[in-house]
Amino acid sequence: MKKKHKQQKRPSSNKNEELTLKDSLQTDVFQALKDKKKELEKAETVRQEEEAERKREEARQREKNKSFEELLGESSMNWKDFK
Repeated sequence: MKKKHKQQKRPSSNKNEELTLKDSLQTDVFQALKDKKKELEKAETVRQEEEAERKREEARQREKNKSFEELLGESSMNWKDFK
């Protein structure tokens, strides 16, 4: 036996009747949230830049500390041509 679902009536979607979060919050609270969002985005950007700089420094240190064997192995030159 199938159950019949009651259809719920949805309110008309006039643009005047739609309620957004911005409308329901007080302006000072909304502004505080926007400011906090900007601060968090700025902090994330700074963190990403610091992480990229750290990775570049690590790569530079690895390159600096390579042995002759590692440098020779990475070389694309054919050393047999120079014999």
